[in-house]
Amino acid sequence: MVGDHLEAIASGPTAPDPTTCADVIAIIKKYELKDKVPASIIPALKETLKPDHPIFARVINAVIAGNAIALQAAQVQAELQGLKAKITNTVLEGEARLIGCETALQFKESLQTLPRPFCLLAGGETTVTLRGAGHGGRNQELALAAVDVLAGLKGVMLVSIATDGEDGPTDAAGAFVTGETAQEAKSLGMFAPDYLLRNDAYSYFDQIDQLLKTGPSGTNANDLVFCFAF
Repeated sequence: MVGDHLEAIASGPTAPDPTTCADVIAIIKKYELKDKVPASIIPALKETLKPDHPIFARVINAVIAGNAIALQAAQVQAELQGLKAKITNTVLEGEARLIGCETALQFKESLQTLPRPFCLLAGGETTVTLRGAGHGGRNQELALAAVDVLAGLKGVMLVSIATDGEDGPTDAAGAFVTGETAQEAKSLGMFAPDYLLRNDAYSYFDQIDQLLKTGPSGTNANDLVFCFAF
């Protein structure tokens, strides 16, 4: 969960719930779900435990692994590899294709001011609004949106991965993009905007062997985005 909100991590079984029954009813009304919700649901709603409940005086919650910790560990490792590493964002949220484009543009600007080699790191979790019937995940779509921005640049790479090893309903953790990606794809008749239109990032990167497949990691600390300049 972006921001490590205790009530949202694994549904917050040991944390007070800030939401109310009134919130549920408001959502039902907002999205006109009354006819789709079983009649027995509303009467069965009960308030969950709130922060003032005495039981929480005996509860201690501690985040032992999260996105910020993952970013810090990645920063240390990058510096051990001889890169100047900087964390630029710990709360990436929003439409994956927009974040991908913005991240690539910021990276491109950094190439003018930062000495190579360096690595920019960001973390969070984006979302995808489905417009087509393609195959992919939020990290693959983020990377796909960066393809044309980084086209032609030398010695660069953008990597976007899900820390659980499973990006959307795919067997890939994410994908990577270099300055040569656009040209390689075009040689096969593939253009990034076309694949973005149908949310088909997996097919795009699969055909040029730029998917990252790590297998399930057994944990989930949101997503990580790396921008490398060599």
